[in-house]
Order: sequence, then structure tokens, then C-alpha cells
Amino acid sequence: MKGASAVSQNFSADTARVRCGAAVLLLAALLSACSSGPKRPEPAPLVPVTALVPASRVWNAAIGPVDALMTPAVRGQQVFLANAAGSVVAIDGASGQMVWRVEVGAPLSAGVGSDGQLAAVVTRANELVVVQSSGELWRARLPARVFTAPLVAGQRVFVLSADRSVTAFDARSGARLWTQAARGADPLVLQQAGVLTAVGDTLLAGVSGRLVAFDPLNGRIRWDAPLATPRGVNEIERLVDLVDRVGRVGDQVCARAFQSAVGCVDASRGTVQWTQPSDGAVGVAADADRVYGAERNGRVVAWRRDTGERAWSSDALLHRGVTAPLAAGRSIIVGDAQGFLHLLSRDNGAMLNRLNTDGSAIVSGPFLAGNTLVAVTRNGGVFGWRPE
Repeated sequence: MKGASAVSQNFSADTARVRCGAAVLLLAALLSACSSGPKRPEPAPLVPVTALVPASRVWNAAIGPVDALMTPAVRGQQVFLANAAGSVVAIDGASGQMVWRVEVGAPLSAGVGSDGQLAAVVTRANELVVVQSSGELWRARLPARVFTAPLVAGQRVFVLSADRSVTAFDARSGARLWTQAARGADPLVLQQAGVLTAVGDTLLAGVSGRLVAFDPLNGRIRWDAPLATPRGVNEIERLVDLVDRVGRVGDQVCARAFQSAVGCVDASRGTVQWTQPSDGAVGVAADADRVYGAERNGRVVAWRRDTGERAWSSDALLHRGVTAPLAAGRSIIVGDAQGFLHLLSRDNGAMLNRLNTDGSAIVSGPFLAGNTLVAVTRNGGVFGWRPE
């Protein structure tokens, strides 16, 4: 096992579906609750836009159909992706060329985690599979479903399971190092990527509406910061899982609690700095001044990062199935369910440009690989653009 210093060094490197985390609900009741509700509104029409931030498509690739759980990993200019059928690929973000491809041999339930050398995925049969460019390295059986991409860091692979337990494995041998079971978790869990990341030598995981810090060496809990408290008359209304992505600036980590709140935590002390009510289902981005997110109706919102006060909001993309945002350059970039990327001004939310793909929903991204803006569609198209 690596020492603490080695681990520290390596670490410094519209509506979600629902699943039962414990057998407390009848399936019929769950389906009835999920299927009720008004007809979905029509997406806001797209108005012509002048390209104030020009960008040219420089490459595109195809990896096979992808679902919304197939979140990517980016290390430097290399992008690690997986499709729903079980192909894991590494793509060079500068050229779009495929570096390697490994077949896992089974459909996947979560996206890819990677440290740049190893890549980890989880199958629908609850198997954690670790691969490298030459092929499969090892696999291990997990006790529960997984919807969050594993985290590969510090010569370990960390897994957040749907029962809200966190498990650590040795990245090379596959030996199980520790498991920390959730305490006081709610009975339902989102079938959506949650929060699993690292700040310095601390492992962070979303457990219900809380951001929990673990010692990566032994699983000991260092602190527990509540961003949202479950409310409502039934388990679905009480669901407040933290969702991927997070916005990080220094030691501050900002996250969204599903359908309830957005907030920021000082990860050096485990203290909640602020929370604001917010009905959303996708993660957030942050920069030096603001935190950015999309509400469930497609409204894009910016909050002041220091106080949580609302800075601006834009209704230009209402009901368009807006993704979690990316803060890049002078823009906030979001994808939509019709396959467009929209570039909005960080200052006031004004539209700066619009980029198109293959017409299917953006399910991974937008994200940056070096200087290349990348997005992945449901049809498996991977697209790269660079500013002109």
C-alpha cells in the first residue's frame, strides 16, 4: 500500500430516472409516481445568433451509441470514453484520433474513470473492470449497482455504489482495500452519475444530500457537509442526491443537490459556505466569480461564488433538455437534447454562439481536452471544436 505522501501527490492531479437503494417501495407504486405529471412543454425556439465567439469543428469520431450515464474522463489532451455496449476508448483531444480501444464484453452502467494510464468502468452485472491500452487488467464483483464513474487516483480505484457505500481497490492488483457503508442514507437513489472526486489528499463523495470527505488510505470519514435536507411526503419528493458535475475553485467545491439546492463547501474544513434553493437535475460549473447551473426547465442561472446571491439568469433555452455547463474562456457552454452546444456570456447570459452536432442529444460534455471543446451525442458522435 502506498504511503500518505504518495496518495496526496497523486490526488492533487430533464428529470433523472430513479432506482431503489433499499427494498422499501413496491415497483408499481414507483412507476405510478414517476409516470404522472403534465405534458412536457415545447422547447423554446432558437433565435438566430451572431458568432461573437467563433469556433471551428476540427474533428469528429464515432464510438457507438452512448447513454447519459457514460460520463468521460479527461487527462491532459486524452479523452477516455465508453459506449453503452462495453467499448472503452482513448481519443487524442488534439487530433480526434483513437489511441486505443478495449472491449469489456458486457453492457456498462456507468462512465469511465482514468488516471491517464488505467481506465475503470462498471458493467450492468455489477463488475468493476479495469483496463489499459493492452487490454483488461482485472475485474471485481460489486455488491450493488453503480451509476457513477469510478475514480482512479493515487494508485487506487474508488467506487460509489447505488447503496451509497464507497469502496477502494488497489489499482494494479484489484485487491479490495476498504469499504465505508453509508449512514442514514435515503431509500432511493438516482440512476444518474453522482459526485466522486478528490481535493488534495481527500476523497469526496455525494451521499444523499451531503458531501462527505474520506481518508483515501483507510476510508475514515473526515467531515460531512449537508447541502440539502430531504423534504416531501414521499420518497421521490425527498430525493436529494448530489449530481455530477461539481465546480471547484481552490478548496471550494460547489455542487447541486437534485431538485432542491445548489451550494458550496470549503473542502479544507468541511464547512458549508452557502446554499440556495434550486430545482435542477444536472451539475454545476464555477469560476473565480460565479457558480453556473441549469434548472430543470432549462433556465441557466449564475450565482455569486462568494455569497450565493443570484447574478443573472437566461430563459433562452427553456425546455431544451440543457446539460450541466462548462465554464471556458468568456463563455458558459451547455448542450441540449437536440444536439446543439450553446455558448452564453459569463457576464450576463447573452448568447454568443451555437454549434451543431448530429442532431441527437448531448449526453457527455461539453468538456475541454487541452484547447479543444468536446461533446458526445447519444448516437455516439464525438465532436471537437477550437476557437478561431
